[in-house]
This record gives sequence, C-alpha cells and structure tokens, in this order.
Amino acid sequence: MISLTVNGKRHQIDVQPEMPLCGACTVHLDGAPVRACVTPASAAAGKRVTTIEGLSDKGDHPVQRAWTEVDVPQCGYCQPGQIMSAAALLTSTPSPTDADIDGAMSGNICRCGTYQRIRAAIHRAAALGKGGAR
Repeated sequence: MISLTVNGKRHQIDVQPEMPLCGACTVHLDGAPVRACVTPASAAAGKRVTTIEGLSDKGDHPVQRAWTEVDVPQCGYCQPGQIMSAAALLTSTPSPTDADIDGAMSGNICRCGTYQRIRAAIHRAAALGKGGAR
C-alpha cells in the first residue's frame, strides 16, 4: 500500500511500486513539476500530488486565467503539462525573465508551436499573481 495526497485528499493505493503515478503529463510532487507518466507511484509515497484540477477549485488560478486571456491553446494536447510547469515556475520565480521561462518550460513540447503565446501568458500570470490589472 502506498499512501499519498492528491489535490488535498489522502489516498491509500494498492499498486506495484513501479506503476506510473498517473497518465497525466505533468503534476506537482510536493510543489515540484514531474512527468507523472514516468514517475513511479512509489516516488509519491507520503507526498502531495497536485494535478491541473488541484490548482484551483474554480479554474481561476493566475496561470489558468492568463492562458485564457492570451488565447494560448490550439489543439490542447500539451496544455495541462504547460500549465503545471508554468505554475511551478511562478511559485519559485514570481517575476521570471524570458530566459527563466524558456528554461523551465523546455521539457514541454507544443505540437502547435504556440511558444510565444505561452511565454506571454506566463508573464501575464506573473502580473495577475501580484494583483495586476484584470
């Protein structure tokens, strides 16, 4: 049995230790972004797992709001991973430079090539997180 907390709710799961944490792309493990599809469930034992659904009950996390305002998604395939990586970046670096953003987001591939809008949305989310204009 592995004990972990997902989006604030405690769970006991009976799985093989090497089973992937989940099929979602990027989740936060104690606040750090990890690729859940290659992270074994045993690595999450006793830790907090946050999925995109756990960022906000109402979908109003600054990154989620900025993604909508800047109109980032096209196909949507990479969006959960992009959003989760961006949220983790802004937690550790509230005012990121373009270089900070490029470094933090480098592991996320966007099939549609919306990298400029992703960068713009992260800057917008940084402003929103500081109480910037809506």
